[in-house]
Formats: sequence, structure tokens, C-alpha cells
Amino acid sequence: SADPVLNELDEYGIEEALRLQEAHGGQVTILCMGPEKAGETIRKALSMGADDAIHVVDDALHGSDAVATSAALAAALGTVEFDLVILGSESTDARMSVVPAMLAERLQLPQMTFAKKVDADPDARTLTIQRQTDDGYDVVQSSLPAIVSVVEKINEPRYPSFKGIMAAKKKPVATLSLTELAIEPATVGLAGAWSGVNAFEQRPPRQAGTVVTDEGDGGTKIADFLVTQKFL
Repeated sequence: SADPVLNELDEYGIEEALRLQEAHGGQVTILCMGPEKAGETIRKALSMGADDAIHVVDDALHGSDAVATSAALAAALGTVEFDLVILGSESTDARMSVVPAMLAERLQLPQMTFAKKVDADPDARTLTIQRQTDDGYDVVQSSLPAIVSVVEKINEPRYPSFKGIMAAKKKPVATLSLTELAIEPATVGLAGAWSGVNAFEQRPPRQAGTVVTDEGDGGTKIADFLVTQKFL
């Protein structure tokens, strides 16, 4: 099996949580649903500066789809108090971008998705984001607590320092099983999945691009090409 790695887009979420903590105080807790070896990625997240972690781990969770994942995460969040939950906008394997919205629905909290900028006002108990869209961004505000998903444009995640790596080894990581979360094994994993992967294949190799030679009519040729490709 492959070595465990921290989901790339979740690193942006962790970084944003740490920046909010630096600005407003509070505590940053990492929440992860994954197998035993996911503990390595949890330690990396802790080495970035998070305070502690919760690891939802159970053999029955193997093969869980987004529905089951959101159920397990929602149950785990029900065991702690929080003001804000920050996630990456999608996982680097499934790329469905639905877990944040599902989680918000299960917890009956505002969902603030695809945030490229986050501003919190702890005194007013509000959160304002710039929500990335195809045409730019929307400004969206909600009350706290809330669920936020972030995109890669929001920040540049920090690299763990040697001091942070050493400190992470001593930070507390609580584990939760399905039994402790009162979740029936039959409702998660492959057995309880509402969706599945029918097939997968390698990405096709990149083809050579079109070369336009400018003989005085380069602009026209480029415009014709854009029309052909339906960009215009």
C-alpha cells in the first residue's frame, strides 16, 4: 500500500485555522477519519501547529463513501464544542467536493463553501468569506458556528519546523470507534455505501498543441481557433 499523505487541500484548511488562531486565539483540533496508519498524517498536521487531534478509526469504515464519511465526522464533532469547522474543498482522490455540504446539513449549520478568503468576527459571532466562483467571487456572511471549505488560493501552508515536529510527538490524539460514536457498522464502509466507483483509468497523455504561424493574419487564425474550440 502507498505511504499515507496529508490531503493537499486540507493543508490549506489547517493553515487557515492556525492563522485565525493567531489573530483571535482559541484552539485548533485536527479531525481525521482514516485507518491506523493515518496517524502519521495526523502528526504532520500537529507539527504545523495544531493543538490536538481526534482520530476516527474502525476497520468497518474502509471503503466509506461521502455519505458515510460525513456521518462519521458529524458524530465525532458531536463529542466536542467548536466555533468553526474548516475543510479542504475536496479530497485529492475522489474530488467530489460534497462532504462539507453534507456535514453542514447533518449538523444543521451554515455551509460556507469554496472560500478564497475568510474573516472572522468573534465578538459579533459572524464569519465573512469570499466564495470563489467562475466569474470571480461572492461575499457571503453567516453566524457562528459554521462549516467552511477552502480553496488553494486562500493561503500558502507553512512547513513544519523541527521544533514543531518534535512537539507533535507529545500532543494528544484521541481515538473514536464506531461503537463510541453509536454508528452501526452496516451503515458505513463498502456495505453501506450509496455510491461507488464503476471504473477508473489513467489520464490520457497530453497531446501536442496547435501552432499558429503569424503571416499577417495571426490574430484571425487565433480567433478562428478559439471559435472552433467553442471558447468564443
